[in-house]
Amino acid sequence: MGQLSLDTPVQYVKGVGPRRAEQLAELGIRTVEELLLHFPRRFDLRRQCQAIETLRGGEAAATVAGTVGEVEYRPFGRQPFFACTLDDGTGWVGVRWFHGGYLRNRIKPGIHLAVSGKVSAYREQLQFVNPRHQIIYDPEGAKLDADELLPVYPTAGPLPSGMIARIIQGVLPEVPRLFPRWFDGAYLAPRELPDRPAAIAAMHRPEDRDQWARARRRLAYDEFLLMQLGIALQRMRSVSRPAHALPVSQEIDRRIRARFPFQLTAAQDRAVGEIAADLGRPRPMNRLLQGDVGSGKTVVALYAALAAVARGKQAAIMAPTEILARQHYRKVQQYLGDSRVRTALLVGAQRPAERAEILGKLATGQIDVAVGTHALITPEVRFQAGGLPGQGLCPPLPGDDGHAHPADAGPDGLRRPGRVGD
Repeated sequence: MGQLSLDTPVQYVKGVGPRRAEQLAELGIRTVEELLLHFPRRFDLRRQCQAIETLRGGEAAATVAGTVGEVEYRPFGRQPFFACTLDDGTGWVGVRWFHGGYLRNRIKPGIHLAVSGKVSAYREQLQFVNPRHQIIYDPEGAKLDADELLPVYPTAGPLPSGMIARIIQGVLPEVPRLFPRWFDGAYLAPRELPDRPAAIAAMHRPEDRDQWARARRRLAYDEFLLMQLGIALQRMRSVSRPAHALPVSQEIDRRIRARFPFQLTAAQDRAVGEIAADLGRPRPMNRLLQGDVGSGKTVVALYAALAAVARGKQAAIMAPTEILARQHYRKVQQYLGDSRVRTALLVGAQRPAERAEILGKLATGQIDVAVGTHALITPEVRFQAGGLPGQGLCPPLPGDDGHAHPADAGPDGLRRPGRVGD
């Protein structure tokens, strides 16, 4: 195959092939881009490699590399273990992993292995116990003559971290060509950010932990930037998309407030004022209402719903759980129990016959305010004249002009079949 691109299937990367491509797919890696964005979860420090003959025992941290000789797996006993010998030509050393049965299919006689850890003595023989290890797939190209941060990748199935590291190492030289530079140096310098290709490469092979931290900071910056751009685009689409204007007249406001057996607080007044102003505009409202428990968020939400009903529209109030949805519904019934505003509760645990009846009434406009859980946004839910939330949840029927029809509304704009104040 020719030159790699970010969209190139990973099986065409050197050292992969169809079988390993299937194993990588279990990690969500199917393309070269996904491979290069599969970052290590941590780094282990491997000390500079030394000759086995120089070991004296008692070293707190040492690294040796050599060829695996004998192996032994003892699955039974008080402390099951997997062990091997390691020979580098200057001498040999024992290596033992307690409860290391998972290594018996990875570490076999003849492979090249590097181990790092504390050196101890057992029966006058030096050994490493439970060391970190690295299978050396390319002994000629391995750089063991200096301290090195070894990447530890998330794995799946039989594909070890070391093999993933080797595959990615082969593609890293392509990173500057494959990934675009989103910002120029004049933008990056005052923010102390590396360019994107350098950050991606450093996530896999940093010179030190400081460089790795700078790379992480740059990629986190990119994620936040993309998120903010996505939010801005969504906001632009929302603002530019037409919606039903639902102006709240003084009479509508008076009738809604009459439903509550108390006066709204100053904070509630401010919230409903801002919401009413938004509803009066011909574009979707997008607001976050925040308040402590008991501060009256349900009252404010119901005010907005009744403002939509007063203009001949239906409204939906959604809660994250069935318990909260039922609590909200009891409040709505308390405030609207003697009115002609028609309400219903829609949750996932309802009987099929009851659910079908509610869906039918929503679709034909026989329910003004629906309270429920995420069951309100399932595909089979249809509103005849949605006003709150926006059209994405409550699509109007073709021909709906966004206002109450003359037969349904009086001069004050209130819907006659179920006026808020009645």
